[in-house]
Amino acid sequence: MRNKSGVPGQGTVSADVAAFTRKVGAMARPMGAQDGRLLFALDATMSRQPTWDLAVSLQAEMFRAIPKDSGLQVQLLYFRGFGECRASKWVVDANALAKLMTGIACQGGNTQISKVFAHARTEHAKRRINAVVYVGDAIEENIDDLAAKAGQLGLLGCPMFVFQEGRDTRVEAGFREFARLTKGAYARFDASAPQELAALLKAVAAYASGGKDLLKLQGSGQAQALLAQLPH
Repeated sequence: MRNKSGVPGQGTVSADVAAFTRKVGAMARPMGAQDGRLLFALDATMSRQPTWDLAVSLQAEMFRAIPKDSGLQVQLLYFRGFGECRASKWVVDANALAKLMTGIACQGGNTQISKVFAHARTEHAKRRINAVVYVGDAIEENIDDLAAKAGQLGLLGCPMFVFQEGRDTRVEAGFREFARLTKGAYARFDASAPQELAALLKAVAAYASGGKDLLKLQGSGQAQALLAQLPH
């Protein structure tokens, strides 16, 4: 059920990046709010093994985009194997999260996206989650059931930023719907363009920590390129 036979063209990826960052910019929340929380959820089933190391390296980019005193907390959630779905503690250190990720090996199994939604709801009830990032390549559950759970997250004000690896059109339709229902955004995970994915992760982290205003504090040329795509 996993289709990875094609890689999107550079123009398509860039269009997704532009649309995604425009959406993030429009969702800016006020500075000075409580420290942000970002749930980083990953499909760790066997088909993801070739790009797992890339995800490990790129997650650090989320932290590098944020001032150390911002207090952004990130929790890792992953599923794999026969019904295994685990969450880490909330951390504020890129090295701590990277260490957690390097200890995970991908295993065969079906997707457990419903558990991602359930966990996000539980954590959000304890304290607001400002953004959920999900990276995956397949949907092996009932899409209508998942869409209903996504809608519940949307009603709670918990946006989901969905990254798709591969070009399965059914998966894309589902992922786009999850993003729409949660008032989040969708973009394709193109392993051949890791810097674009890193830029997207930075944008989400900046939004979770302080919104569009915090994006302006990023000094890299890549960050400035992102800002140029945001509405004034």
